[in-house]
Amino acid sequence: MVKRIGILTGGGDCPGLNAAIRAIVRKGISIHGYEIFGILNGWAGLLDGKIKPLGRDDVSGILHKGGTIIGTSRTNPYKRDDGVDKIKENMKISNLESIIAIGGEDTLGVAAKLIDEGIKVVGVPKTIDNDLKGTQYTFGFDTAVSIITEAIDRLHSTAEAHHRVIVLEVMGRHAGWLAVVGGIAGGADLILIPEEPFDINGVCEVIKRRHQSGRDFSLVVVSEGAKEKEMNEITSSKRKDEFGHEMLGGIGNVLSKKIEKITGFETRVTVLGHTQRGGTPTAFDRVLATRYGIAAIDLIAKDQYGFMVALVGGEIKPIPLKEMASGIKTVDMELYEIAKVFFG
Repeated sequence: MVKRIGILTGGGDCPGLNAAIRAIVRKGISIHGYEIFGILNGWAGLLDGKIKPLGRDDVSGILHKGGTIIGTSRTNPYKRDDGVDKIKENMKISNLESIIAIGGEDTLGVAAKLIDEGIKVVGVPKTIDNDLKGTQYTFGFDTAVSIITEAIDRLHSTAEAHHRVIVLEVMGRHAGWLAVVGGIAGGADLILIPEEPFDINGVCEVIKRRHQSGRDFSLVVVSEGAKEKEMNEITSSKRKDEFGHEMLGGIGNVLSKKIEKITGFETRVTVLGHTQRGGTPTAFDRVLATRYGIAAIDLIAKDQYGFMVALVGGEIKPIPLKEMASGIKTVDMELYEIAKVFFG
């Protein structure tokens, strides 16, 4: 009997998702002889039975496109009393033998739990935050860093022209990879991340020293999850998603007002927001997502379930989903120390 494989994309959209879907479909059909199905809108598609066939024509011309052709959501099946039963029921109705789940911490956390329910799952790591354990890089990160770097380049010129301080708020709930790597690449004058709560007076002292030395502009990059010492993260809404996350955002505005008040320097804020996760993926992300998709369908061909494909030492290797689900990958503080050399 021909294997019928379902693919889903969950969580925030991310450049490279379509490249991964394309790779799974092309090799799954052409090499392994499988039938491939798209599960629409993440785990919600398995709860609602929204599943459609994916053929070679369906994935033609999608390599360079952002978003995901099968949709996504932040649905948590464990928030429904009958969630796991509905997944099993709809897999049986559709004759799906296994699932490839493409997602971040939350999506793959669900996948890790479903293994214990007897559901055959393979994971593919994606997130612009690059905070998944077990893999050096998630696809989507490189594209987001490129967008942040370009934004810093553009903001530098206007900050210098107007002799202003500009605060750039980027994504990063619990890990500051985007801020650190993007900040280093763009030449930020200060980088603030969730891993190291900051002292606002210390921040302002650095900015004052720059202005006193004749460099009368500054650019500060801050992760959305960064916070002052002994204070909580800034949230834009107390409403939580199905995984218990509050919506972060607003640290850039709070920080810019405090900098202007303490230093007296005109300060502006730019919030990149969803710009970071949209649009065309870089060549690196297209290739990495393709490699992950190929590795994932090959794991299914070997009947190896409960694993996530990961980049380890330049090679794609399987690691247990439970290892990924054991926590997040925070910023390498040695890298942050390199960034600090250029503060001020």
